[in-house]
Amino acid sequence: MNKNSTKWAFKVFVLSISLSIIFSLFSQSLLPSLSPFFSIFVIVFFVFVSVIFDMIAVAFTSINKEQLDKYKNENGYVMAVKLCERADKVASFGGDVVGDICGILSGAGGVSLVVNMNIQDANLNLLVTCLVSSLIAGITIFCKAIMKTYALQNCEQIAIVTGVYLEASFFNRMRKKRQEKKLKRKKKKEGK
Repeated sequence: MNKNSTKWAFKVFVLSISLSIIFSLFSQSLLPSLSPFFSIFVIVFFVFVSVIFDMIAVAFTSINKEQLDKYKNENGYVMAVKLCERADKVASFGGDVVGDICGILSGAGGVSLVVNMNIQDANLNLLVTCLVSSLIAGITIFCKAIMKTYALQNCEQIAIVTGVYLEASFFNRMRKKRQEKKLKRKKKKEGK
């Protein structure tokens, strides 16, 4: 492992712990008070997010930068190429960080759903809890399996669409503004 890989792994470690703490607090405080309808919504939402990020991770690990050359004149190309160059980081963030956190939150949504059913019988409660958690896991794995196949077959389109969304994102605009300010300061210093 080189120095950059270790540095990235440490950043992901800190990011995942931070996000896990935030989302654990969220799930501990908010989820138990949700109605069954909103509990189901939380489960579906986080399974969906997990599947989408997993699909993006697979697409970028299976694509070659040269495959994107035919999209040179399209929006999203520049960002897609940058992400291809960092495919290991995209896979780690999308598949591991986001995927695992969404798994925790969809599981917490399942617990919330069972708690709100107010099942008095302990054996029945255990059975329903096992069924709900198994169903969530099964649906997640099924959807990810389908999306992995889709991602392998459509990696170019997924890369470009991801590039388009990231180029339009708030964070990218902020990054560009910071770069412009740095460039202005650098030119100012060189002018003196």
